[in-house]
Formats: sequence, structure tokens, C-alpha cells
Amino acid sequence: MATFRAIAAVSEAVIRLLQSSYSPALFDGNELDFRVLGSADFSTPPLQAGVSLFVYRILAEGTHRTPAGRRGPGGVRLRSELPLEVHFLLTAWAQDPSLQNTIAGWMMRTLEDTPTLPAGLLNAVWADTFRQDEGLEVILNDLSTEDLFHIWDVLTEHGYQLSVPYTARVVRIESALEQPSGILVSERVLGLGTLGSNSASVGGDRA
Repeated sequence: MATFRAIAAVSEAVIRLLQSSYSPALFDGNELDFRVLGSADFSTPPLQAGVSLFVYRILAEGTHRTPAGRRGPGGVRLRSELPLEVHFLLTAWAQDPSLQNTIAGWMMRTLEDTPTLPAGLLNAVWADTFRQDEGLEVILNDLSTEDLFHIWDVLTEHGYQLSVPYTARVVRIESALEQPSGILVSERVLGLGTLGSNSASVGGDRA
């Protein structure tokens, strides 16, 4: 379970993983940049060489029943969790096609070697966003070529850049609100009556 900062934390964690695994020696001395981008950043080419992450879709994770919220410090149960899948593009940037292809292969291999993001990495920017026993799975996504090109048509007029779709799952955002509950019954009153067309048994609960 995580706080509302979870989506931003996932994006930063992936970029930090790649950045910490990078060495210029792997790319013949080329310096790479690593950034999380928004749609406005694509108005001009944002990187000369490196890797960018762009979140293009967030979906409800519907394969499991929505989990109930945990109990707070006072024993009161919080509202149900919000399970999500975060879909993002990793884009390899370089003016030289060979370098771009090399970056793409390296970033895919790096994520394949670290398929689960640990809590320490997820909490690197915002402490306590995720619980210490949590981790997230990052997997290659299945996105059609048509959909991939459509995303780039919307983002920029500068042309398509080599991109790979990924999904982070399951991001469980918990609520800070308590689950509403009825008034507890403190006394039950029983009564007797005559059953008939105009009468009924008498009884009920008192709060």
C-alpha cells in the first residue's frame, strides 16, 4: 500500500535505477541524461542522448477483488485501496542511430535484470511513500505499433523516437479516510406481541 505520491515515485524509481546502472564507459564515453517527461517537454527534443520516461496511461487493476483498507492506529478500518497499473514509455534518445539502438538494448536489459522495484528505491525521493515490505513488478507491455505511433503523433511533430512500453503493477494507493460505519448496538430489546393482520412482534436494537 502506498500514498498518493505512488505514481510519481514509480516514475522516479525507474529513472534512478537506470541512472545508477549507467557508466559512460558502456557507451564509448558518451554522457547520457535520464529524465521523467511530461507532454509539454516534447515540444522540442528534450534530450541529446539518454533515456526518458513518459507515463501515458493509468488503469485500474481489475484482475483481483478490490482489497479492503488496512486498520489505522486507532483500530478503525480505512477505506478500500485503489489498485492501479501504471503504463509508461521508455524512450532511447541519440542523434546517432547506433547509439540510440545501443541505449535501447541496455535499458531493456537493465529492467529485465531488476524486474521488481524495492521499497528503498521507490522511497528514494519521497520517504515513506511505500511500506518497507512492498515492491512493484515492472514488465514489458504489449502496445500495438499503431497505438505507439499515435502517441508520438499527439506528443510532437519532430518524429518518432525509439520507445519501449512498460507497465508497473500493482500500485495500491490507500486512503487516508476512515471507512464509514453504523452506530454500534449497545442494547438489544426483545418484546412479545400477537401476530395478526394489524399487529406484529415488537423488538429492536438500541444504540
